Amino acid sequence: MSDSEAESTNDEPMELAPTIEPTVLLKSPPKVRNPQENAQFEAKIATDQGNRFEFLLKQTELFAHFMQTGVGVGKSKTPTSPLKMKPGRPLAKPTEKSKSSAIGDHRHRRTEEEEDAELLTESKKSNNVLVRFEESPSYIKSGEMRDYQIRGLNWMISLYEHGINGILADEMGLGKTLQTISLLGYMKHYRHTPSPHLVIVPKSTLSNWMAEFKRWCPSMTAVCLTGNQDERSVFIRDVMMPGEWDVCITSYEMCIREKSVFKKFNWRYIVIDEAHRIKNEKSKLSEIVREFKSANRLLLTGTPLQNNLHELWALLNFLLPDVFNSADDFDSWFCAKDCLGGDNELVSRLHEVLRPFLLRRIKSDVEKKLLPKKETKVFIGLSKMQREWYTKILMKDIDVVNGAGKSDKMRLLNILMQLRKCCNHPYLFDGAEPGPPYTTDMHLVENSGKMVILHKLLPRLKENGSRVLIFSQMTRQLDILEDYCFWQGYDYCRLDGSTPHDDRTNSINEFNAPGSSKFVFMLSTRAGGLGINLATADIVVIYDSDWNPQVDLQAMVSTTY
Repeated sequence: MSDSEAESTNDEPMELAPTIEPTVLLKSPPKVRNPQENAQFEAKIATDQGNRFEFLLKQTELFAHFMQTGVGVGKSKTPTSPLKMKPGRPLAKPTEKSKSSAIGDHRHRRTEEEEDAELLTESKKSNNVLVRFEESPSYIKSGEMRDYQIRGLNWMISLYEHGINGILADEMGLGKTLQTISLLGYMKHYRHTPSPHLVIVPKSTLSNWMAEFKRWCPSMTAVCLTGNQDERSVFIRDVMMPGEWDVCITSYEMCIREKSVFKKFNWRYIVIDEAHRIKNEKSKLSEIVREFKSANRLLLTGTPLQNNLHELWALLNFLLPDVFNSADDFDSWFCAKDCLGGDNELVSRLHEVLRPFLLRRIKSDVEKKLLPKKETKVFIGLSKMQREWYTKILMKDIDVVNGAGKSDKMRLLNILMQLRKCCNHPYLFDGAEPGPPYTTDMHLVENSGKMVILHKLLPRLKENGSRVLIFSQMTRQLDILEDYCFWQGYDYCRLDGSTPHDDRTNSINEFNAPGSSKFVFMLSTRAGGLGINLATADIVVIYDSDWNPQVDLQAMVSTTY
């Protein structure tokens, strides 16, 4: 499955609009709050480029190489490997002054215009006092930020002051949402920077982001763009266009459907949660968000690198397109095969590149009070019915399994998928379940090895007062688990890609409510493993693993912190 195909399965099936016209007719761009705002927005973008180059050059000499090759686009010269670069600043190009010095003129005199420009630049720098917080900001209510979260806020403020975009890559569960809210609150209360800001998140976390803004920073007005076409049209006309709000929160799908509306705004900050969704620069979402106008960008992800370094380039290109403008150059500088081969010098250079604008902390380093996670792998045999179906699947395409004849990758993948279904439960195959009449009783358990273990495990967990999250890749497996919970009398909730937004919110709130009677929460791994806050659960059961281990890790960690 390609990255673009895989993205359509994350969260929920994507319903693409049949027309490219906006759902509401925009006669004019949104109103600016004062006549100078648009000019200030353009001026900030222009000055940020120079500021970021100066800042990056101070961080590491590698960026001099990146920017020089970026300027020379179209030249046939092959880019130099970072390992062959000599340490130190790049040699400046000869100017008229250097030519004069070469012939004996050493007076180093400046023109009046040059001196005035330098004085103005230094004056602006001295007026921009860098704010650093030692404790939780006063605009953060309902609690105190932790020390490492305050350090994260200070880091993001430093990036903003230097005109740099960044990646907050803390391990899942360390409060990236709160740190982001504190940054946008700083923009309003300390920088007095006009809104709007755009926060793009998985659909399953829309309600959580709205609740977090209301809880932590009630002085900021957050609105949420979601719903069907008629609801969105009314929302855009009555809420978005008047502009009486600070932050617009929306989902990846809404960015695609309402791209013409989002392009009308000059966004101050664009924040993308679970930013690995744009790791494929050719995907539709990745291409569209690059078209939005913004002064600053921030990416949030607990897994900035999943498969290869090219995915990292896609994130860097979104943040700093004027620096990381060539994928071929980046791939040639940082070959993934070399890194995997243990080339420590190349890896250290990569760390130097990432250091200025990527911050990552892990729980074991910053959260000493948290109990360590216990992970147990349970190996289970197949039931009699499962062994019969497993043999049937193999014998049906035995020539492909043995590698005889023409190799067919798609047939092999299909066989593998059928075997996975068999390992989950044979009732996933039509005709396997006995009936009619179809009954829910002990045969539902006995015909699946995994269900036998689950049937023994859940009563013990309930007796101990635990609450359980069960993740599966297959929604039809969730159907079987739902029948089982109903039969056993367990109070449960369910969330998958087809669950409506309001039902998702209600289910999460019911499960997290004080004194909730909900014992089991069943979720599809792709739709339910993206930043949902189900911290009231203490047990996670991965019923079947994802091909990408990072997806399972995200499901385990992001839901229980």
